[in-house]
Amino acid sequence: MITEERLPNWLKKRAELTPERVAVEFEDRLYTFRELDELAEENARKLASVGLRPGDACAVLLRNHIDSVIMIHALFNAGITIVMLNGRLTARELGWQITDSESKWLISEEFFSSKLEGIATDIPQTEILRKEKIRSLPVTAESYSQAEFLLSDAATIMYTSGTSGKPKGVIQTFGNHWWSAMGSVLNLGLSEEDCWFCAVPIFHISGLSILMRSVIYGIRVVLAEKFDEKVANEMIMDRGVTVISVVSAMLNRMLLSLGEQRYPEHFRCMLLGGGPAPKHLLQECTRKQIPVYQTYGMTETSSQIVTLAPEYSIKKIGSAGKPLFPSQLKIEVDGRAALKGEPGEIVVSGPNVTKGYLNREEETKRAIKNGWLYTGDIGYLDSEGFLYVMDRRSDLIISGGENVYPAEIESVLSLHPAVFEAGVTSKSDRMWGQVPVAFVVPFPNSQPAKAELIDFCKEQLASYKVPGEIIFCDSLPRNSSNKLLRRELKQWLEERG
Repeated sequence: MITEERLPNWLKKRAELTPERVAVEFEDRLYTFRELDELAEENARKLASVGLRPGDACAVLLRNHIDSVIMIHALFNAGITIVMLNGRLTARELGWQITDSESKWLISEEFFSSKLEGIATDIPQTEILRKEKIRSLPVTAESYSQAEFLLSDAATIMYTSGTSGKPKGVIQTFGNHWWSAMGSVLNLGLSEEDCWFCAVPIFHISGLSILMRSVIYGIRVVLAEKFDEKVANEMIMDRGVTVISVVSAMLNRMLLSLGEQRYPEHFRCMLLGGGPAPKHLLQECTRKQIPVYQTYGMTETSSQIVTLAPEYSIKKIGSAGKPLFPSQLKIEVDGRAALKGEPGEIVVSGPNVTKGYLNREEETKRAIKNGWLYTGDIGYLDSEGFLYVMDRRSDLIISGGENVYPAEIESVLSLHPAVFEAGVTSKSDRMWGQVPVAFVVPFPNSQPAKAELIDFCKEQLASYKVPGEIIFCDSLPRNSSNKLLRRELKQWLEERG
């Protein structure tokens, strides 16, 4: 009788099945699954030689690099839970997460030297290892790589962005990652020629999930240190990339760079996440026959949990789709099931959903009830059960008692021919409680009048949704995954007085 679900070590199984297939391409160098497995094994033994042991927690502060991919698999081999750190955080923020996760080890690199100096005093209980030092270590320990993964074991810990209060460590099990990969492939399909371009950070779930799918599916990943729209387009046009993960800002830049060119037939999936996309952007992709599949997911769901099936990409433009095969979804309003078309909180469940937050029992109980995760996001289901994501509940603006969704206003402003992108927040108002304020990035060599944009909104939005103020800026604040940070827009507004 099987009491605990296990699977063979994913990389080792893949190296056994298709050893000569390309696993990763980085800076024009190809690494086969056999080579990746051998490098991961070598590094696991080096880590064991300096004292890392199964069950330890190890934080990693690394860039998108082949060394980072190898290190992730080495830590999995060694039975270590990986705490993925965001390199854009300050030393104090990083130190807090390392301490909160009770990480015994921190693996980083020379690139982060200044931050490491700042972190060191805050984490006396943690030993810091630089990858440059690890590279020179002798391979003295015997192999003890995990032959199997217990699906209930924690594979990774990722901290949420912390829009309110301190960030929380999301526990992602091997089972979560496995079922995320299974749900995705049952929706998007799989081709022997598939190649996924990864320019999103691998310390975020969007990037890490691509690495997980690579070894599970046996497909090539082209890894880039950072996103560049010209490089992304080149990879699709000339290097055989068939799938790419993007957010709206990345897609917008790719379209501008693409001009009137068309992607080749082998390119089959532009996986679009990171929040609601402006409708005009999706319509432009439809015009250019770009296969965009809007998706919805989060750290707590180990990447996507809802994705639009290919056959509905035109009919249901703007929808995130339906839950992936292993998952379920419902909309709740004040504890009851929402009516069709009625906005409410998005609630999800499935084997890809986290079992909770690290050392946060009360917060886990508030977020997960009877196996259902209350996401804090607002959306609705249409008459056919397709999800339309509206906004984060924390970003909701209530003006004169009416609910105003920033994403809706952003979408309308982005329709204006002079507007490259827009971000919306709110300010206090004596009469209405709150009113929307829009930050607008114009296209180069274009400077629309504020009154012109206000009038444009009035033509398409109810009066209470029209921004009370337009503020021009050179760029919008975004995190390392290019998601818009509306809380920083709020700070900008407060700083202006």
